[in-house]
Amino acid sequence: MKETILLKLGEIVLKGANRRSFEEKLMHNARRRLKPFGKFNVYTRQSTVYVEPLDETCDMDGAYAAMEHLFGVVGLARSYPCEKTVEAMRDAAQTYLADKLNAAKSFKVESKRSDKTFPMTSIQLSQTVGGDLQDAFPHLKVDVHHPEVTVYLEVRDFAAYVHADPDPGAGGLPVGIGGRAVCLLSGGIDSPVAAYMMTKRGLGLEMVHFFSYPYTSEAAKEKVFDLTRKLVPWCGRLTVHVVPFTKIQEEMRRVVPEEYFTLVMRRFMMRIAEAVAERTGCGALITGESLGQVASQTMQAMACTGAVCTLPVFRPLVGMDKEEIVRVARKIDTFETSILPYEDCCTVFTPKHPRTRPQLDEVVAAEAALDIDALVQEAVDGIERVYFTPEK
Repeated sequence: MKETILLKLGEIVLKGANRRSFEEKLMHNARRRLKPFGKFNVYTRQSTVYVEPLDETCDMDGAYAAMEHLFGVVGLARSYPCEKTVEAMRDAAQTYLADKLNAAKSFKVESKRSDKTFPMTSIQLSQTVGGDLQDAFPHLKVDVHHPEVTVYLEVRDFAAYVHADPDPGAGGLPVGIGGRAVCLLSGGIDSPVAAYMMTKRGLGLEMVHFFSYPYTSEAAKEKVFDLTRKLVPWCGRLTVHVVPFTKIQEEMRRVVPEEYFTLVMRRFMMRIAEAVAERTGCGALITGESLGQVASQTMQAMACTGAVCTLPVFRPLVGMDKEEIVRVARKIDTFETSILPYEDCCTVFTPKHPRTRPQLDEVVAAEAALDIDALVQEAVDGIERVYFTPEK
């Protein structure tokens, strides 16, 4: 038998009559993520997804790392399958977990008997195998409360599985089960975190980035691409729609009162993002706004920018402070890239005294001199699409 990865399901098990569709989406996502690492058999039984290599060439280290980023999984472990006998489980634990047991000072055994035809109870199995392991590794002490190593024995339908402490999974829901949305992606800290958080809730994403050359550099655009590469292990395949935004900003600078510049710019971004959503079959927009963080993120300002949308706007960071956002950015490895000193279009022509409590009629009047429909259409027609896929 070959080493097998066990994926433990989380809130999927609570989905009742819809549970199977969640499991199917999770397995579909797992198979796609596993392709660079070889051929695997992926199937589910009793709230666990099994990832079995089909030949010796499979890269188990790469496969396991990919599964650690798979949304819908709350825990995972590399395990060794064996026959459903005490002797086979004892021998598997002694050999498969030898390095961990030799390095530890204390241990315990936990058993789960999903196959109720197995003749011993879980407690009896743990006691029997635990006693044999203590004889084989006499330096080990039994510690049922705080062991350095826990040996897990799972007696399941087709085999028994032996493994050590599982690792935490990504949690959440399978990507795509909740539909698709467009995420506005800048080069800052917040928007990659917003993308991660909504993907964790089951949304597949299309990314939109606004590029204002020559006011923003090619290095700034490459920074956004680097952030996208950091997101791909979590989000799966991503397309970045790069929107030419220079003409819109120059036209705004010419006719829009300075204090309304950021608000009108954000309204253009939302209109263009919604046009991308219509083209790509997405049902919502996602932003990285956090209430009160900057002038354009007051309650009144967000009401003015959201007023141009017919789709729902998700703001997963709205109640988070910067420290909380940075903590997530570090977790998903986007923080160091986000703080690289390349400006994005949001910092171009920044007003000295922006309106923080605007009225909608004031903002509408401020943009009235612009040919909004023509500018939006020209920007949408000029979109460049860049594709990112998981790589080994």
